[in-house]
Amino acid sequence: MRPDRPATGRRATATGALIAAAALLAVGVQTGTAAAQPDSAPAAARAGKADPGALPRTLSPAQRTALIREADATKAATAKGLGLGAQEKLVVRDVVQDVDGTTHTRYERTYEGLPVLGGDLVVTTSKAGATETVSKASTATLKNVPTAAAITPAKAEKQALAAAAASESKANDATDIATETAPRKVVWLAEGSKNTPVLAYETVIGGFQHDDTPNELHVITDAATGAKLYEWQAVENGVGNSQYSGTVELGSTASGSTFNLTDGGRGSHRTYNLNRGTSGTGTLFSNSTDTWGNGLPANLETAGADAAYGAGLTWDYYKNVFGRSGLKGDGVGAYSRVHYSSGYVNAFWQDSCFCMTYGDGSGNTRPLTSIDVAAHEMTHGLTSVTAKLNYSGESGGLNEATSDIFAAAVEFYADNPNDPGDYLVGEKININGNGTPLRYMDKPSRDGVSRDYWSSTLGSVDVHYSSGPANHWYYLISEGSGAKTINGVAYDSPTYDGLPVTGIGREKASEIWYKALTTKFVSTTNYAAARVGTLAVTADLYGTDSAEYKSVTDAWAAINVGARPGTGGGGTGQVFSSSTVVSIPDNGPAVFSPLTVSGVTGNAPSSLQVDVDITHTWRGDLVIDLVGPSGTAYRLKSSASGDSAPNVNETYYVNASSETANGTWQLKVQDVLTRDTGQLNGFKLTF
Repeated sequence: MRPDRPATGRRATATGALIAAAALLAVGVQTGTAAAQPDSAPAAARAGKADPGALPRTLSPAQRTALIREADATKAATAKGLGLGAQEKLVVRDVVQDVDGTTHTRYERTYEGLPVLGGDLVVTTSKAGATETVSKASTATLKNVPTAAAITPAKAEKQALAAAAASESKANDATDIATETAPRKVVWLAEGSKNTPVLAYETVIGGFQHDDTPNELHVITDAATGAKLYEWQAVENGVGNSQYSGTVELGSTASGSTFNLTDGGRGSHRTYNLNRGTSGTGTLFSNSTDTWGNGLPANLETAGADAAYGAGLTWDYYKNVFGRSGLKGDGVGAYSRVHYSSGYVNAFWQDSCFCMTYGDGSGNTRPLTSIDVAAHEMTHGLTSVTAKLNYSGESGGLNEATSDIFAAAVEFYADNPNDPGDYLVGEKININGNGTPLRYMDKPSRDGVSRDYWSSTLGSVDVHYSSGPANHWYYLISEGSGAKTINGVAYDSPTYDGLPVTGIGREKASEIWYKALTTKFVSTTNYAAARVGTLAVTADLYGTDSAEYKSVTDAWAAINVGARPGTGGGGTGQVFSSSTVVSIPDNGPAVFSPLTVSGVTGNAPSSLQVDVDITHTWRGDLVIDLVGPSGTAYRLKSSASGDSAPNVNETYYVNASSETANGTWQLKVQDVLTRDTGQLNGFKLTF
């Protein structure tokens, strides 16, 4: 967080669920029966209530371990059933199970022993062991991928260090930055690869970021050319008697006559005092009495009490609401560090230590340890062991939004009168100095930088601001659109299409997002795929003809992702496609590909879905427009010199409601810079 079903059966899925980048592919794989036995439950959904069989099953750490062992024993058969090549192997990462025995197994992939980054997938199997769906981060086939690098690891490291310097990374002693993890060979299949596997090096740069946040910059270098393919920051920032929550109960452990902040009832979560340091774990808080802090920031125990309280609440929320024992489901707690650096106005999560770290804010008087900040950071840990959403582009925005979503959910769950639940992020820590929160979920743009709605440029926005549309979706699906006051806070949530959204309640909204995160989302999930995933789990829980399913669809349309039922798109519309190949001249005139639409009543939808397939060696050269029957051009993509990835395989949405649907539509593509070439392979319109 930077300061910056039909009603007759639970397995009905949303029509058109194959349109997302991380598609849900139904195949007929057979796998072994899950080792942990499901609880009994009725199979059919009931009006207004979730199908009990589709809810997450509470698994003890031992039951989860048994499921992982079973999946590991059958992973070779699973790989064969999925049609993976002889060079590919599956590695089991996580298993969750529904009450009715439906099991969701999350795998990583390797190719010739090399990790495949962006090759992760989730296989959903029924109680009988038949595969029902597969969610893949990439649908590419791994064949004939070279495993011998043309460049040396040293050259890859040099390129990575240059990338780190460009991002203002610095070393502990302000001298040259250094590699934290030496380059390792990988197969790159994540964002920017456009479904083309590439042999690459992954290098991790350590030190610190420009604002003294620890640095874990991952740089991906093409092993054939030495060019940078991608980079992302693995340290996931957050803002964020106790200072913020009053007198609260904390879990502690007694050792002789000494007490320490080790919560034995919550996986032995520990709270440490860094005492303004920036490395190590610091000192475990200990005391001669079981009373911690005095509510004032000058007492160093106070921030420890807030951090321990927030971590305990988050543990309780995931366990009591979703049956998850610890972030990994293994019954083991993370740990917290407070008093990081001096005057540090931030908080962050690190996978490398599986821990949360909090600064003390400006003047060391406003520690970033409020309930929602603690829940936000801890939820980054949940995301890291489930969907593992890449912390960049649209998936990075969804990663941040997931932490904001469950920060709000935990705050409401806490029901603490000193910090009532709200749809504001970081309102207690006063980072802005004027009493305003960091982010607003009802209308994210109120902070001056976050986006309210999806657009084709969203992936280029900082992840803390591209989280806005998903935060907006969560508020809308929880509370509905329009003006209202909740716990004394006034909200007024608009919609992209100007139409109302009916809320289904925060508990259902959280349930849907959690189930999608843990069973449908993968590392490369973008907004279009998140829509598909949430609709699929809503169909499982409530049915496709339910009020909940309609509201989920409407809320996505309200942030400009998909369309409402009856207005085109939304997974139920008519699809028109062109497969005519058109060459794109280098730095030349625009080319046009026509597509005739007929048989559609009325105007085009306010969220017309446009799927574009272009092969090109440097996508940053390209300007892409959709031209309607009236001759009006709708910008899909602008040129960007820093957009160095190849190809354009994207889904865009435009408000074309002023156009008559029937007629000739054209995709207009122009290469506006020199040296790179390509071709338009085709495009699709969904009405």
